[in-house]
Amino acid sequence: MPNPNIKFIAADMDGTLLDENSQLNPEFFDIYRQLEEKGIIFAAASGRQYYSLIETFEPLKDHMMFIAENGTMVMHKGKELYSCEIDKHSIREIIEQARAISGAQIVLCGKKSAYIETQDPKALEEFAKYYKRCQYVEDLTAVEDDFIKVAVCHFEGTEANVFPSFNAAFGDSHQVVVSAKIWLDVMNAVASKGAAIEHLQRTLDFSHEQTMSFGDYLNDLEMLKASYHSYAMDNAHPVVKETARFSAPSNKEAGVLTVIKQQLLR
Repeated sequence: MPNPNIKFIAADMDGTLLDENSQLNPEFFDIYRQLEEKGIIFAAASGRQYYSLIETFEPLKDHMMFIAENGTMVMHKGKELYSCEIDKHSIREIIEQARAISGAQIVLCGKKSAYIETQDPKALEEFAKYYKRCQYVEDLTAVEDDFIKVAVCHFEGTEANVFPSFNAAFGDSHQVVVSAKIWLDVMNAVASKGAAIEHLQRTLDFSHEQTMSFGDYLNDLEMLKASYHSYAMDNAHPVVKETARFSAPSNKEAGVLTVIKQQLLR
């Protein structure tokens, strides 16, 4: 039977709402319209940049809610509803730590743009998937912006090659999270997709029990904990499957849309 009590849905993008080719199922737009008619808010909750998300959801960019940069910025109808910044002294320390790791590539994420100091073709190709606005600079520590995240890419894996030293250096003062096999994010200590959703629960007046979320990786854990109706994708990291209350078919099988149709639109 459909669940009439859901007021808010958040879905991760890569490995969750998007398929194995990082494509959005065209059926999403009709499902979004049906949710909107029922008064249910749908948010894309991603480590991706806001400007990348609105490109993916171009027909809905003036309607949808976007929880971008792993929860450090929430935008709705072009307006900022929430953000969680990192102080500039910490930014310098994080950049220097990343520079010391062989093979690490850095993306400094500001509200206006992302910034990089590499011209490595493989890295540029990877960055382009997630950062629509991205500027090359000679020195990341000299950039002026309001910073919300530092993302580190390591093609041999961040869980083994970046997380140990970053967690030792910043785990007590910042949020350090492996967001994908080759990505790690460092944010304000209180920042997460879950913290963003809890802010929305308070300000938009919906409850934990009225919240549904979908995720597949470690940066989704707080979001799942902030939602009673928490779903791990069949392709999810084992820790995510242990955390979520429910399971959804894999992203290859359009698992998010399948659950939404079964639970809310029948």
